[in-house]
Amino acid sequence: MRLSLCTITFRHHLISLDEIAAFARANGFDGIELWGVHARSLDHRPERNGEWLAGLGLHVPMVSDYLPLDADPVELRRRMFTLVRMARRWQARKIRTFAGRKASVETDAEERRLIAARLRDLAALAADHGLSLLAETHPNTLADCGASTLQLLEEVDHPAFGINFDTLHVWEGGDDPVAFHRRIRPHVRHYHFKNIRARADLAVFEPANVYAPAGRREGMTRLFEGAVDYTPFLEELAGDGTVEASLEWFGADCLDVLRHDRQKLTEAGAILLKTAS
Repeated sequence: MRLSLCTITFRHHLISLDEIAAFARANGFDGIELWGVHARSLDHRPERNGEWLAGLGLHVPMVSDYLPLDADPVELRRRMFTLVRMARRWQARKIRTFAGRKASVETDAEERRLIAARLRDLAALAADHGLSLLAETHPNTLADCGASTLQLLEEVDHPAFGINFDTLHVWEGGDDPVAFHRRIRPHVRHYHFKNIRARADLAVFEPANVYAPAGRREGMTRLFEGAVDYTPFLEELAGDGTVEASLEWFGADCLDVLRHDRQKLTEAGAILLKTAS
């Protein structure tokens, strides 16, 4: 498994990309998942790019943003071209977005058709530049539960379209992560790992709370200390060197938590590989 940290972790911190890269390198991370707003903020520093990160032994697996699928088509394509440009600058192969802004049960057939058609067009545009477009499994989108996610894959029906499998959000949507992953694995191009103390705390991951500097962080836990049991899920991935995943941490003490979870994932991986052999 190639593991990255996410720059969204540092959305409220006064820390530079140079410092993040130094930390990632020192703590065994393979890459840095770049949040779209952070990628745009680095436009004035052309010397910071994929080649620079490669020199540090790191890479950007994915640029993560939020494409306005219901926007004017010209504006949507403009936004997509901006992301393509950023992905190419950072030598990323994947662009992540959300499949709309409404829960699947609240989305009517015409809205689904429009979102799927636009995702298909954007995936084709991504493919023209050697990239993939991923929709994240996430609440209040068309990928908020297993059935709707599978339906979305059928509706978009493009080889450059795939899934960013957020294990916690799959569990939140009512599906067993291991069982659903077995059904959808050919379409999974990336993984997000995070955890929560209990279902009652899931509201801490709502965007309005996550992006608020004074938002609540209680309930967010280290990866192996929460309600989602990651051991059986990691067993599914053990030994697969093609897997790319990111630790997604939104709470306090970010450097300590990332360092701790990176180490625990390394230990878990070694145990699972030994058991498998």
